[in-house]
Parts: sequence; C-alpha cells; structure tokens
Amino acid sequence: MIGFRLFPCLALTVVAAAAQNAATLEGTVRDAQGHPLAAATVSLQPKPAGISVTGHTDPAGRYRFTGLAAGAYLLSAQSGGSGEAAAPPVSIAAGELKKVDLTVEYAFIDEPHFMVAGVTDPSGRGGHGSDTVLRSTEALAQATASLNGESHGAGYASELQGNALAAQREYRRAAELDPCEPNLFNWGSELLMHGASEPATEVFAKAHRLFPQSARVLLGMAAAWYARGDFGQAARFFFEACDLNPSDPVPYMFLGKVQSIEIVSLPEYAQRLARFAQLHPGSPWANYYYAAALSKQSKGPDDSSAPARARELLEKAVALDPGMGVAYLQLGIVYSSQNDDPKAIAAYRKAIEASPALDEPHYRLGQAYARTGQKEKARQELDIYQQMSRTLLQERERERRAIQQFVFELR
Repeated sequence: MIGFRLFPCLALTVVAAAAQNAATLEGTVRDAQGHPLAAATVSLQPKPAGISVTGHTDPAGRYRFTGLAAGAYLLSAQSGGSGEAAAPPVSIAAGELKKVDLTVEYAFIDEPHFMVAGVTDPSGRGGHGSDTVLRSTEALAQATASLNGESHGAGYASELQGNALAAQREYRRAAELDPCEPNLFNWGSELLMHGASEPATEVFAKAHRLFPQSARVLLGMAAAWYARGDFGQAARFFFEACDLNPSDPVPYMFLGKVQSIEIVSLPEYAQRLARFAQLHPGSPWANYYYAAALSKQSKGPDDSSAPARARELLEKAVALDPGMGVAYLQLGIVYSSQNDDPKAIAAYRKAIEASPALDEPHYRLGQAYARTGQKEKARQELDIYQQMSRTLLQERERERRAIQQFVFELR
C-alpha cells in the first residue's frame, strides 16, 4: 500500500514511495530579516524530470512534504509575487527526515526609470500656480512623510544627520531588497519631501500595484501628482483614498489641505468633506473643512444657503475647540460676506488670540475696522500684518532652503 502524510497547512500530492521507505522533507521559509513567511508557495519537483507539487506554509512559515521516494529534488519558494528562494538540489535517502530552510530574497518589481544624481539648493524652487498652492504642496509632502509613523526605515539615521542623498540610497536599497509596503512608502515619501515628484510618482505607483488597499500609498500618489501640477490625477487618488475606508479621518484631513481651484471646485470635493462631517460630527476639523469647502464653492452673493451652512458648521467647530484659530478666521470671513462687521471683528480678534502666529486675521481685521470707520485701529492691524507677513515669508524661505532638492535623471 502506498502511503503519505499531509502537513496540516499543506495539502499535497507527493511522489509515491513504499510506506516503510517513505522520506519526509520539512523546513521553514523566512524573509531576509529572518521573519517566518506565512502563506508562501513552496514547490517540490523530482529530478531529472517529474511532476511538481506545491502548497503553502502555515502561519509559522513551516512546510512539510511526506511520503517521498528516495532521490534528488528541486525545492523552491515564492512570496509576495516578487520574492523567490531556491535551494541547491536536495538529495533524500529512503526513510530519511530531512530539514531544509529557505530564505526568500526580494527583487524590485522592475528597474526604476530614474536615478537620483545629487542634491541642490532649493532656493529657486518653483511651484504650480500661486504661492498658496505651493504652500499646500509642501504641507501635503510633510503630511505624507508623517504617515511613516515608527517605521522610518533604513535611511532615517542618514536623514537625521543631514545626508539626504545617502538616506535616499538606503531607502531605495531597502525597497529593492524587500518591496514591502513600508519600504516602498518610505522611499516614495523621501523622494517627495525633496522635490522629486516624478520619481515619487513612479515609486508610489509600484506600491499601489502591489498594495492596492493601502490608504497611505494612495495619499502619497495624490500628493506626488499634486506636486507635479496634475490636479486631475491628484483628485482621483485623493477621492479613492477617502472612499477606501470612509470612516478613516486621515484621507479627509489631506483633502482639506488642498488649495488648487481645479480640485476644490469639483462637486466630489465637497461631497467627500460633507461625508467627513457626517461621519465625525464631534470633530472640529471635520466641521471646519466642510465649512471651508462650502465657502470655496459658494456661487456668489445670490447663494445664501452655502454661507448659512458654513456659518453653522464653523460655530460648531469653535464650540468644540475654542483654540481653533483658523476656524475663527473662516468664521470672520463668513460674517463679513453677510455684512455683519461687528461679529466679523469679534471672530478675527478670537482668531488672533487663539493663534497668534497667523497673519491673515490682522489683515482681515484691518479691513473690517476700515469699513466701520475705525481708521487708526485699521492702520495698526495692517501694519502688524505687513510685519508678520514679511517674517513668515522669511521663515518659509529658510525652511525651504533647509530641505535639499534631489537632482534626478530620467532613464
């Protein structure tokens, strides 16, 4: 009678052998860091020719073939679609219990179409559209980098030491050795932070093909396309990230940072932020961003419904968080649009009190004072605005110079 045993996680048909002479082959499949790989595909083929049998490792990365005839075999494993391992030909004697472990080495999905050749002073950095759009581009890049959490990756130490080029090379090497989601995301966000939006798009695109359910990869794609000035593509990925898990607040927070008129004028933009406010009614940011979307899409003086709803949402936002200066600022703008200068003045003063670093409330307050005939107060606020705006501009330029830009070549 021909017999064989099946490993619980591995239902296999194996080469028949007499029960008393049957051999067993077992082992563990690990990645390059020594972590066991669950659900890796293991294949075994008799030499010189024979029918290959396959199965999958258990949660501890173990595989086991039983009922084997004596002879030589080819053993291999695959994991993640791009990681492979192959053992030298395995010789098994009759009745032997043989152990062979496999280490999966990962290869990059394909050869990158770019090379980072160096870094340069970013003082001449340009942007797509207004300075407002440039600032939102930088804010989105920083927000993308913040999604690294604790998994900064191999290049983090070099980045802390100010060696951006070395950091990029380490992130790239890690992604080539193991194109897992954290390694690809770290590499893409590093490129994005240093102004290499085209290579960042390529890396995030590869990550998205491998990990289509990763919200942060979608957000990285959106931020990279936004930096390139392709707002249509950016909108597509922002919306897809919001729809992936509608209760997740993070994609909406990214969408709220967008300033491009090509995106904020889309009905899908306000629809997503309306859903944010609906799903998170207790979040001041959800109320604020939806109010801001309504204000941006207001149809002018004849549209009374949007300002009224925005006012309601903003009053709720500052009630939830009295220290939210940007919400007071936006509330003041809404009051001004409704010719309610006394309430606008009060809101602008609250914005200054809550967020002293904001310069725009001083400008808006100066305008409101001028409309109400308070010329001296108007002059004072506008003087403060001029001083603060110059200081903030200098600070932004220092920050931009501190972030070296990658010089890259497309192959």
